[in-house]
Amino acid sequence: MTSQPSNDWAQNRDAWNRLAAESSPFAKPATDAELARPLAALDSRGWLPGDVSGLKVLCLAAGGGWQAILYAAAGAEVTVFDLSDAMLSIDRREAERRQLRVRTVEGSMDDLSAFRDAEFDIVHQPVSTCYVPDLAKVYREIARVAREDGLYISQHKQPTSLQVSHRDAFHRHVLGVSYYHRGPLPALEDVAYREEGAVEYLHRWQDLVGGLCRAGFVVEDLVEPRRGDPLAPPGHFGHRGMTVAPYVRIKARRTSATPTFCGRTALWVPDAKPE
Repeated sequence: MTSQPSNDWAQNRDAWNRLAAESSPFAKPATDAELARPLAALDSRGWLPGDVSGLKVLCLAAGGGWQAILYAAAGAEVTVFDLSDAMLSIDRREAERRQLRVRTVEGSMDDLSAFRDAEFDIVHQPVSTCYVPDLAKVYREIARVAREDGLYISQHKQPTSLQVSHRDAFHRHVLGVSYYHRGPLPALEDVAYREEGAVEYLHRWQDLVGGLCRAGFVVEDLVEPRRGDPLAPPGHFGHRGMTVAPYVRIKARRTSATPTFCGRTALWVPDAKPE
């Protein structure tokens, strides 16, 4: 199944097809050890229910044979959605090899028209929102397909990390891209945490977190996974990770209820306003 491509869909699909062919770390299937304890591999923070058996899970922009396979091994009813047919082929191969059931759907994350309203109990999305220009559209689509009280777990590239352009003579990381940059990010000297050939966009904190609230989600937790290594040499992504946190991980819950307190709604959700 396919959905209507968005801007840069073809270029990003080709980039991820190439990464899959090159056996990128992002295309590394779940191991036997991880499959022995799939929820522990998926959820080091304890954000997921203790049992996902029978729950409908959408692994969004998550092809590559890892996340969907682990959810299926844990007993969930899994759909993995990705723009890369090569990444999805890894999920199909691993599901067959492991004798697991996984549905694969090809398309762009900003168009989930392949799915019904309120279809999923959990939407789990690894780092990928940087590949679309309109994050609000992605969040609206996720809000539509998530059930009331459903979980949305996502990881994103932090905006400051995407601002880094190069290192100076003292190995200090320089923010050479404006925080208010619009449009595709330019080619840069420092390509740590960037995928070669992909078109990427910088989404600010008001987009990443405020946009979630405006779409109808309540943020329950937010963490910054540490990727820094104090022993890493300059030029290594671990060296940069000690200076600029690359990622943010967010746990959010879908709500459409409007409980009241003293005649007013107990949950305030901001309106979208122009800058």
